[in-house]
Order: sequence, then C-alpha cells, then structure tokens
Amino acid sequence: MPVFEYRGLNESGKSVQGMLEADSAKSLRTQLRIEGVFLTDVLGQSDGGARPGRTSTGKRAAVGAAQSALSREVSFGKLTRARINADDIAILTRQLATLLGAGVALVEGLTALVDQTEKERLKRIMSDVKQRVNEGSSLGDALAQHQKVFGPLYVNMVRAGEHSGALDAVLLRLADFTESQARLRQKVVGTLIYPALMLLVGGGILVLLMTVVIPQVTKIFESMKATLPWTTRSLIFVSTTVQNWWFIVFPVLIGGVVAFYQWSRSPAGKPVWDKQVLKAPIFGSLVRMIAIARFTRTLATLLKSGVPLLGAMEIVKNVVTNTVLADVVEKARDAIREGESIANPLKRSGEFPPLVHHMIAIGERTGQLEDMLVSVADAYENQVNVRISALTSLLEPVLIVAMGGVIAFIAFSILMPILQLNTAIH
Repeated sequence: MPVFEYRGLNESGKSVQGMLEADSAKSLRTQLRIEGVFLTDVLGQSDGGARPGRTSTGKRAAVGAAQSALSREVSFGKLTRARINADDIAILTRQLATLLGAGVALVEGLTALVDQTEKERLKRIMSDVKQRVNEGSSLGDALAQHQKVFGPLYVNMVRAGEHSGALDAVLLRLADFTESQARLRQKVVGTLIYPALMLLVGGGILVLLMTVVIPQVTKIFESMKATLPWTTRSLIFVSTTVQNWWFIVFPVLIGGVVAFYQWSRSPAGKPVWDKQVLKAPIFGSLVRMIAIARFTRTLATLLKSGVPLLGAMEIVKNVVTNTVLADVVEKARDAIREGESIANPLKRSGEFPPLVHHMIAIGERTGQLEDMLVSVADAYENQVNVRISALTSLLEPVLIVAMGGVIAFIAFSILMPILQLNTAIH
C-alpha cells in the first residue's frame, strides 16, 4: 500500500505534517478527516520503504497523479461548498465581540470560533487567522490576508479598535453594520425576484406560442388566401423568424445581454451607465437613496470606531459602487485634505440632496458628525424600505397588465381574420 507524506490543519487550526498509508489520495483525505485533520497538500508518495520525495521517475509520476487527483477533488469541493455571505461574517463578528467582552483572551476566542464554525472554508480562514495571531500578528493584519472575505472596511475598523483598546465595542458596531447592509441587500434582491420570475414565465409562454401554436394557425390563414390585417402579418413574421432562425435569434439576444453587461462594468462604460441609472425615473432615485444610506452609515461606523477621516473617506469611496457618487466622495476627500469641510464639496457636486449636506454641516459645527450621519442613514434607509414596498405592490399589477396586453394582441391577431372571413361569407 502506498505511503503518503501530507500537510494539513488539525481541529485547533494548527499546521500538522506526517505520513500515512492509504490506497489513494482520496482515501488519504478520508482517513485524515476521521482523525480530525483537514488535508491541504500531498508532499509525496512511496511504496512503503522509500522516503517520499526521493522516488524514481515512475514514482514521481504517481505522486503527480495523486496530487492531480487531490487538486480535482479540492476544485470540485470549492464549487459545491457553500459560499461565505454577510450573515456568516456578522454572526462570527458578534460572537467574537461577546467573547472579548466577557474577558476571554483573543486567541481563546478565535479557537472557540474555529471549533463552532460549520462552513469548511470559513473554518480554514479562521484557523489561519488564529495561527497568525498566536504567532504575534495583530488581528487586523491577520484578517488583511483574507480581504476578499472581510473587505477593507472590516479590516480597517478592526485595526482602529485594536489601537483604541475597544476592540469588542468596534466588533459589535461591525456586526450591526454588516447585518443592516445584508438586510438592505436582501430587501432589494427580494423585490427583484418576483418580476424576474414573471418575465421568465411570460417569456417561456410567448416562445411556446410562437413556435407551436401560431405555426398551426398560420396554415389555416394560408388556405384562406385572403388579405390579412397588419397585426396578423406582424405576428406571423415574428413567429416564422423565431421558428426558422432561433439558432441565430437566441444567441444574438444572449450575446447582446452579455456584451451590454460587460460594457456596463468596463472602465469606459460604467461611468456612462451609472450616470444614466441615476437619471432613470423611479429607479434612479432609489439607487441614489441606497448609495447615500450606505455612504452615511459606513462613514459613521468608521468614524465612531476611531478611523481617521481621510482614511474613512477612502474606504467609503470603495463602498459606494456608483462611479458618479464615488467621484464626488473622492473630490470631497481631496477637499478635506486641503482643509475644507465635508459638506461643501458634497453640496457643490449637486449629486447629494440638500438634507444630506445640511445635516453633515450641522454635525461638523456641533461636533456631532457621527450622530448626524447615523440620522441621515436611518432616514434614507426608511425611505428605501417604503419605496421598495411601494414598487413591489406596483410591479405585480403592471406586469400582469403588460402580459395580458401581449396575450390580447396575439388573440386579436388570430381572431380578426376569422371574423373577417365569417363576415364575408354572410
């Protein structure tokens, strides 16, 4: 039986290395799992006596095959493993804040998090963070190694909490902030799910009508040899095009959607698209309110956690996803560096409503900027909730009427020639 030399992580997150007999790399992984070790790398393989890593060419090939098999298994695991979402980060953050607030040492708190975290990827990340902290790194620096999961805002707030000596309080603010942002995101996404499903079902029905029902009716009209109304001719043209040229029509439509999506995310297209989005009726104001709520909430949270204003503005600029508003924040940061207030550049831009820069100006004058920013964020988040509820109530009847109009047009186009024929006969 082959002997594998491996490297992995134990249940406490500590790196371990050893040798074990197993039938294959997959069997090795299973055996280590039973022993509480997560396999990270296969270093070599031998047939029992030779030292791994000093094998012949054939054995090296076996090692390569074993590593390739393990790599495929790990890649498949990455595809099937549940992704880390904002709720996971919020729960983890609140738990760590509670442990630190109860007087538990940071390394012990991280050990507890590793033990109770269920998601495999998050467990590995927290194991690495714990190991780095145990080796003398700060928590902020350890988290910075995983910025794709935690983000610059999270890392900078943790660093500020460590410098101020109030890490548990900062973590509680982070948990509240992450949960509020997740709720807002879920509210927006939840609003869009219903109309998307309606459009999908409606589109499927239309394709079925155009490819199955209309061609059968068309044969009847051809036998009539009568002049058809323009609505019927249009319907037959669309049906014939979809039926005979679907292999061109659908790829072109999908390609157009993909090309537009890529353009709207490109450096050249995103500013143009973001500007048009802000000008769009109904949805433009909603996008602006969501961006303002995120801007003010994030800035307030950073400032309360002790992050310097210029650093906070840099982080907030990356949080505001609309490039038009992000440019305003960047110009405001440059103006602050030159000694100006926050409110004036926001006012000059014309992109922020008067309520925002007036309340920020009052907060700067009274020394209560963080509280004013929180008030603005609360006000706009409430407006967003009201607007989303109204849109949800409005979208349903609008979509039903639109789909009913399309079906009525199809029915009218089919029935009109038949009624004309009956009239001519009588």
